Amino acid sequence: MAKNKKKEYFMAQPIEKHTHAAWANISKTKPVSNVSIPSEIEVRNAKEWVDSNEK
Repeated sequence: MAKNKKKEYFMAQPIEKHTHAAWANISKTKPVSNVSIPSEIEVRNAKEWVDSNEK
């Protein structure tokens, strides 16, 4: 165990919240690889976000 309990506590907390990510609303998964496929609406939202945040 670490000597610094505060560091251990903060490392357990997630840094980012992924509730609005494109893969958060999974429409289906591939059978063999178990890869998640988002719905078409989520893919469009992700593309719009990327396009609006380009430099």
